[in-house]
Amino acid sequence: MRIVVLGGGPGGYVAAIRAAQLGAEVTIIEKNKIGGTCLNIGCVPTKVLLHTAEMIENLNCAEDIGIKFDKFTFDWDRVMNRKIEVVNQLVDGVKGLLISNNIEIIIGLGEFNTDKSIIITNGEECGKIIEFDACIIAVGSESSIIPIKGINLEGVVTSEEALSFKEIPGKMLIIGGGVIGSEFAEIYSAFGSKVTIVEMADSILPMIDKEIVSITREKLLSKNIQIMESARVLEIYKKDSLIVKVEFEDEIIEVDADKVLVAAGRKANTDSIKFEKIGIKSNRGMINVDTNMRTNLKNIYAVGDCNGGIMLAHVASAEGIVAVENIMNIKSEIDFKTIPSTIYTKPEIASVGMDEAEAIKKGLKVNVGRFPLMANGKSLIMGEEGLVKIVAERETEEILGVQIIGPRATDIIAEGALAIRLEATVNELITTIHAHPTVSESVMEAATNVFGHAIHLPR
Repeated sequence: MRIVVLGGGPGGYVAAIRAAQLGAEVTIIEKNKIGGTCLNIGCVPTKVLLHTAEMIENLNCAEDIGIKFDKFTFDWDRVMNRKIEVVNQLVDGVKGLLISNNIEIIIGLGEFNTDKSIIITNGEECGKIIEFDACIIAVGSESSIIPIKGINLEGVVTSEEALSFKEIPGKMLIIGGGVIGSEFAEIYSAFGSKVTIVEMADSILPMIDKEIVSITREKLLSKNIQIMESARVLEIYKKDSLIVKVEFEDEIIEVDADKVLVAAGRKANTDSIKFEKIGIKSNRGMINVDTNMRTNLKNIYAVGDCNGGIMLAHVASAEGIVAVENIMNIKSEIDFKTIPSTIYTKPEIASVGMDEAEAIKKGLKVNVGRFPLMANGKSLIMGEEGLVKIVAERETEEILGVQIIGPRATDIIAEGALAIRLEATVNELITTIHAHPTVSESVMEAATNVFGHAIHLPR
């Protein structure tokens, strides 16, 4: 079986390795750098900066736990270099995995020549035609550029450029208060920028449980981040600095900024592969697939951001494995109920399954357990706050969803994902003994509070 993978990000390289494990002859074609957006200009470098931002915030609070020092500074060049070092180490690791699995790597742009071949259109192997039995499209996504006057001015950037500023902007306006916008607000606020978020929806992080978001919102405001919700950017123009005209609360407000970050979503990066000429069906550039990740052409699959599904690296990887296993005649599907969502603000946010509002909207009768992290010993030791929520079906007591805001939420959420995957009940979660002192104890406490008898909450 000859398999070609278009794209070397988390969807593509995982698919390539799994295909090689199953005995396929594999070629992976990546137009830029192995690791794709996630490793090079997305998840990984962003989290490097967020980790440093978290350390700065902790140092600012050091006196609260008895540590005193006169002053600390940071070295922005060293911060940037460390980001590059981490990225390079991970990218080199992925390259090593591909090589050890005897996967051919081509750096260049690939496009469909026929429904059984790809032609390389740039790079050292330009003109080369690669035939395949099956192809997996894993070309990812890119930042959406919204149609605003002045969007192309110097200083108006996407998340890619915001990861490589030569110096920290004094003032930064972020268009979009979703995951990307909120994380970058956290980063540059910690490094000293005056940050403003402009969000069109009535709340930042509009897809997250409102009770959780309210805590995040207060935390961001406490860090002097200005938030304009139900607001719209009308125009950007240049004076001494960038001036952003914002419609907010029935007024037109002008906000000046050194940098404007456009964080208003992402779109499929499919234009260059010429998939239309072989008859692959799509919707607004997103490639249509079935539950096996197969397109309307039986030998061509699409995974990750380019197929119109959930735009998360771990989803792309899971879809890549599903695609390969189905190509190799192994029945495989994804349980989308168990996909966690993670946000790396401080405190972190993580969720899996349904939140309370979604369950009620679907007509389900639910009980909700809450446990505030101010009552959790480990969180108190760490000087952190937050909340764990568990949504359970009232009659069967099956766990339908878990939402967490607090320290290490992005790690702890795996317990909720497993509980939903196994159709666990609240009682099964309660009777699973959790170590003390840990933040994860709060998951058990929230479960007990579904019944109203959490041990460490007053009656």
